[in-house]
Parts: sequence; C-alpha cells; structure tokens
Amino acid sequence: MVALAKQYQTKLAGKIVVDITNTLNFETFDELVVPADSSAAQQLQKLLPASTVLKAFNTTFAATLQSGKIGDLPTTVLVAGNDEDAKETFKAALADSALRVLDAGKLKRARELESLGFLQLTLAASEKIGWDGGFGIVGVNQ
Repeated sequence: MVALAKQYQTKLAGKIVVDITNTLNFETFDELVVPADSSAAQQLQKLLPASTVLKAFNTTFAATLQSGKIGDLPTTVLVAGNDEDAKETFKAALADSALRVLDAGKLKRARELESLGFLQLTLAASEKIGWDGGFGIVGVNQ
C-alpha cells in the first residue's frame, strides 16, 4: 500500500480514493496488521493528503456485491470518510445498483469496518459461513 500510494500520490491528488482492503495477517489469519488505534484507510489518508479517502466494500464479499443480496436482505455497503460530499458522490455512483449504501461515519470508523471485514473473512475461511454470506442490516432509515 505504501509503495503504491507514493507512486500514484500526484495522480490521485484531488480524487476520491476508495480503500477496500482488509489488512489482516495472512500468515496467522489471526489479527489485523494496523495499529489498534488506526486503520489501513487512515494510514492511506496520511499517505495521500491531497486525496479524499473513503473506506467501503471491505465488509461485503464479491458474490453479495454481484447479487445485491445477503439472504433476503439487500447488500449494504458501509462507507466511512471525513468528507460528506465525497460520501454523497460515492452513494450517487451506486444509486442505480441493487446495493444500499449506509454512511458509517467519519474515517476513524474504518477501524471497525476493517474488524468487521476481518471477522467475516475468518468465518468464511473456517467454513462457518459461505462466501456468498455476510452480515445484513435491518431497520435502515433512508
């Protein structure tokens, strides 16, 4: 991530960058590899100060993004970021899709999104849920 951010820092200036990563330790599959008080998205924002970083898509599997469903529920894409206009642009970009976008708050909430993504990955890797599973959200106020 660091090398890519440095390589493309100038080209990404003024752009919205969506971080989709779950930075887990793939050797142990037992922890996130970012400081407990931070997230990959927050670290990316520091590396790209002239860009607007959003955290999204890391809590959904590809199959649920494609189908637009988790069971009988719509696939909800959680998005976190400090720029409200950027989040609205992101939401507008997905408006014609089957996906529902839910604002999860400021970029500091990316830590919780990364933890949720990590939990979902470990459940699927241990075959407790399928790769077409996930967490559904009910009671969303739109």
